[in-house]
Amino acid sequence: MKSYLVGGAVRDALLGLAPGDRDWVVVGESPESMVAAGYRPVGADFPVFLHPHSGEEYALARTERKSAPGYKGFVFHADPGVTLEQDLARRDFTFNAIARDADGTLIDPFNGQADLKARVLRHVSPAFAEDPVRILRAARFLARFAHLGFSIAPETQALMRNMVAAGEVDHLVPERIWQEVRIGLESRTPSAFLQTLRACGALAVVLPEVDVLYGIPQRPEHHPEIDTGRHIEMVCDMAARLAPGDALIGFAALLHDLGKGLTPAEQWPKHIAHEHHGLIPIQLVCTRWKVPSEYAAMAAHACREHLNVHRLQELRPETLHDLLARIDAFRRPERVAQLALICESDKRGRLGMTEDIYTNGDLLQRCFQAASSVRASHLSGNPTGPAVGEALRNARIEAIAAAKEA
Repeated sequence: MKSYLVGGAVRDALLGLAPGDRDWVVVGESPESMVAAGYRPVGADFPVFLHPHSGEEYALARTERKSAPGYKGFVFHADPGVTLEQDLARRDFTFNAIARDADGTLIDPFNGQADLKARVLRHVSPAFAEDPVRILRAARFLARFAHLGFSIAPETQALMRNMVAAGEVDHLVPERIWQEVRIGLESRTPSAFLQTLRACGALAVVLPEVDVLYGIPQRPEHHPEIDTGRHIEMVCDMAARLAPGDALIGFAALLHDLGKGLTPAEQWPKHIAHEHHGLIPIQLVCTRWKVPSEYAAMAAHACREHLNVHRLQELRPETLHDLLARIDAFRRPERVAQLALICESDKRGRLGMTEDIYTNGDLLQRCFQAASSVRASHLSGNPTGPAVGEALRNARIEAIAAAKEA
């Protein structure tokens, strides 16, 4: 059996990055011979097998042909006659089309090593245009590698723009969009994800609620960066810095200011009640992408409450208690720290403020700890029935007041 290590494992090793999952391509075999050798078939659309000992994925070398719009519109062909070079030719970017033999020899028919050295993301062939998911993959690779100086080759950018104009992006299914967005938000530089999609016109298709924010001004005394779209980029990057790899924090950061996209132009640069206006577009995005419920809930909480957290010192103890109740903090205590991180990302995701100290996050958590330490068993007077809830609320408000004064 002749097998080659391919894809991300080869690419990341050449970049000096920690290795992730390893994928293999097998040449000269058939499904029957793989099963006979002890490999377990798992591929639904094309022949993929799990190694009997390592559990790593081994795929038969294959070619593919476009048969319908969208990323699922392909017919795959795999047989012992398909060569390694033919398999590499169907891949998306040159730096993903490098294979490594068992002796360490690199097979690089599309000059992926040169593009790695030049820090260029370049498509392998015109067949790139047949799969709209590759636009999202380009964006999330930029989100991962932008800090290394990567950029997209001009001819690849042009091809992506043509794909958007041809309507290919319209055929993306919600689950795949969400999968790629989530990975982009988990990456080091989510702003590069947004910039890449916007440059080719795809952001207006997959996330028009954010695309519309570009060009909308904010009050410069609060937002020296002025442009709301630029602010969103900075907030997402700050979220990635404060909570590396946490897509839930990143997703809420991405959507927290959607209400500003609904502000009438005559009211600019003010955005009155944008924290409430943004709830409907957040619901639309989450429904459209079939976002997990906890992500949707946290995005809504952050949108509604971020201004309250920013002015936490001004809130009355009972108002702060009700904020905690709205986010269901007494049953979901993890949400307090999450909201604190999102609000800090918002406050520091502004021009000239990235190194500021944000104390309100600590204050929010301190007040919650004080309130959550109060138990019904601590209440005096032995209240019963509905009186228990009211007495517990009052005792928690007193604890919050004391914590604010501490």
